[in-house]
Amino acid sequence: MTDTPWHALAGVDTSTPNIARMNDYFLGGKDNFAADREAADQVLAIAPEIKEMTEENRDFLGRMVRYLGSQGIRQFVDIGSGLPTQRNTHEVARAQAPDARVVYVDSDPVVLSHARALLVDSAQTSVLEGDIMHPAELLDACRERDLIDLDEPVAVLIFTALHFIPHSDDPFKSVAWLRDALPDGSYLAISHVVFDTRPDAVDPIEDIYRDILGRPGENAARTRDEVLPFFDGFELVDPGLVYIREWRPDNPLKAQLPRKVWMAGGVGRKP
Repeated sequence: MTDTPWHALAGVDTSTPNIARMNDYFLGGKDNFAADREAADQVLAIAPEIKEMTEENRDFLGRMVRYLGSQGIRQFVDIGSGLPTQRNTHEVARAQAPDARVVYVDSDPVVLSHARALLVDSAQTSVLEGDIMHPAELLDACRERDLIDLDEPVAVLIFTALHFIPHSDDPFKSVAWLRDALPDGSYLAISHVVFDTRPDAVDPIEDIYRDILGRPGENAARTRDEVLPFFDGFELVDPGLVYIREWRPDNPLKAQLPRKVWMAGGVGRKP
């Protein structure tokens, strides 16, 4: 890794840590800078298992997309998609159903530039600027550009995004609006950090991310029980909202290993 990679973009502040680039660092990627690595190392000093969490979240994404494909879902909206990496949503979806359509949504200009350069491989893959806190604008853009058919079921994926949105912004309201706007038979899939098993890590990790986001004093930490209301109005798919390692594992033995990962995930279907 260097601080002058090919993808350095004009106008991008590489001296300030960026959450998407920190996640890239956790995954062993090269799309990050010294400021990102320094902030990420501060997080790892508190919770070194976060690298494992990030990897397991990618595995969970793959299992979940394959499951949704098996249920006939051919439209995916990936909100807060982050930097392109391996096993992206459209790659997993199309390995199962070549006609699958995927819309990536993010508000980070670095993510958007990379995604538009690397992910738009056909008319079936699109990139939109937006976020979960503005669901009406998001769906309007999808409709106006004919990116998805809102008369057919859609899978909305919100991975590792909601735990950065503080309670004061009421992300539950935004998810509920999206639920009501989606056709019956649609799905919601979420992964969300929960601090049930690491309450000691809440304050120091939140302090780091609050500084990055410029929102001092605001709390976004949630327990598993506090994440469950995101699925109000959805029927949770078995095994429910569980630690991501335990959600329909490819290797059941791995799910029985001592728990180091404190990220929960689940999939719900709108009846």
